[in-house]
Amino acid sequence: MPPSMYRTRTTHLRRAPVHHYFEHRAYSWFVDLDNLPRMPRGLRTFARFEARDHFSGPPAGVEDTLRNRVDAYLAERGVDMRDGTVTALLQARVLGYAFNPMSIYWCHDAAGVLRHVIVEMQNTHGDRHAYLLPPTGDAAAAVKKSLYVSPFNGVDGYYLVRAPEPQESLDVTISLHREHLPALITTLRGTRRRAGAAEVLRMQLVAPAAPLMGAVWTRLQDLTLWARRVPVIGRTPVAGSERIEPTLTVDRAEFRQTHSGPSFFAPLPPRSR
Repeated sequence: MPPSMYRTRTTHLRRAPVHHYFEHRAYSWFVDLDNLPRMPRGLRTFARFEARDHFSGPPAGVEDTLRNRVDAYLAERGVDMRDGTVTALLQARVLGYAFNPMSIYWCHDAAGVLRHVIVEMQNTHGDRHAYLLPPTGDAAAAVKKSLYVSPFNGVDGYYLVRAPEPQESLDVTISLHREHLPALITTLRGTRRRAGAAEVLRMQLVAPAAPLMGAVWTRLQDLTLWARRVPVIGRTPVAGSERIEPTLTVDRAEFRQTHSGPSFFAPLPPRSR
């Protein structure tokens, strides 16, 4: 599969305890982990794919590649997909900086059948956690939240994740629910573009230093919420090991009914009262 790029629009809608909406434009890569893009020497500073930016390292003696890290993650959960293919939606390093608040991996068996979906989240502290989900297509899968990603959300609640593998268009929705109501809804949408040197250069003009600007924009939204006196919740340390959480499928009609509106991340001092 040749690599492609998506010019993306990410939206965040917070419904509680205050209503807050913002959106951010950037771009993501859609790649085959067995055939990661390698840019010409003069463009590598604008697109580098490094294994250390995702998951934990593979077992000793195994080459440290992103594909081997995904295979090791799956193997720890009793899944062997080494004969299959893994496609991924992620951001590359730009100007030496990496920030992937959400990366998605679609794991196919040797026959090309999609068997598993991995959603890896990262906060602005550099903490990461990956969720292993069933392939639910355009329906949503539910998984218990495990990573502290925002100073205004604890680790309680669960996510509903709708992440069909992208084709000509990209359409992902992840929402955080508490007491069966959506408290935070994030969407990621975009249109496919052919990846190449010209497109990489164009993205540096329309979305320069995209990973860094994404992290900065996240911090600015945190400051906005802090200024609006949204209570700050203390950071929860990341667990030493990850576990598969129970998952379920949610009917698409039910999912859309509860998501009629258009986040994730960083530490702030408690608001004085």
